[in-house]
Amino acid sequence: MTQATDCTLAELMAVACAEAWRGNGEILASGITTIPRLGASLAKLTFEPALLMTDSECLLVSEPLPLGPRGDYVAKYEGYMGFDRVFECVWGGRRHAMIGPTQIDRYGQSNLSAVGPDYHKPKLAMLGVRGLPGNNICHANSYFVPSHNTRVFVASDEVDMVSGPGYNPARLAPGMKSFVDLRLIVTNLCVMDFLGPNHAIRVKSLHPGVTFEEVQAATGFPLLKADDMGTTPLPTAEQLEIIRCLDPHNQRAYVIKDNPPAIKPAV
Repeated sequence: MTQATDCTLAELMAVACAEAWRGNGEILASGITTIPRLGASLAKLTFEPALLMTDSECLLVSEPLPLGPRGDYVAKYEGYMGFDRVFECVWGGRRHAMIGPTQIDRYGQSNLSAVGPDYHKPKLAMLGVRGLPGNNICHANSYFVPSHNTRVFVASDEVDMVSGPGYNPARLAPGMKSFVDLRLIVTNLCVMDFLGPNHAIRVKSLHPGVTFEEVQAATGFPLLKADDMGTTPLPTAEQLEIIRCLDPHNQRAYVIKDNPPAIKPAV
């Protein structure tokens, strides 16, 4: 299909996020924040129709809801999905969430609790660990990072506070490693996965105009190149149309600084 060149980086990232759910089948798809939500919705409407999605409250929908005020749009409800049923999906491994951690280390451990060496007197206090510890050992997870830099991808072996387990052998009890299932990391520079030796993080694709050296310079730990590392595909005209219908108020434009084009201009 013909790729659209008149798209933004946010739109390219939404398409990249959608790929996290490819092949997932009938599981609960949870895209947390604007672009991951657009990605999950796009996946359901194009190549993964069996995905389960909610109205973000307590009802399943057969068609992803648009972002923001909906005007005369009428939601297509399918059934009840209260917290008890959500937790059944979580504990049973029938969910794939994409979240935005504040820090990620080379093992894929994530932090959304507190930044700074002293947990009791942090430089920055955030949400707390929330449900991340249980999520990371119960079901698949992916990460979304709107600004790829060394403050997020930390140089130390471990994030300041491990909110979400990763593949650190020192942290995982015998047999526990098999419960961690980290899939993709989508950033404003590239797409990464955990398919290197011992789950080392690899660059799967570079966004148009971005070099591997730029990605490595913005990462605090060594990265690997996937054997088939390529360029992140631009959205097709059909995908762009769907994204723009799902986000009629263009909330995606405020996620990436300055809302740049998908193809990075040559310097």
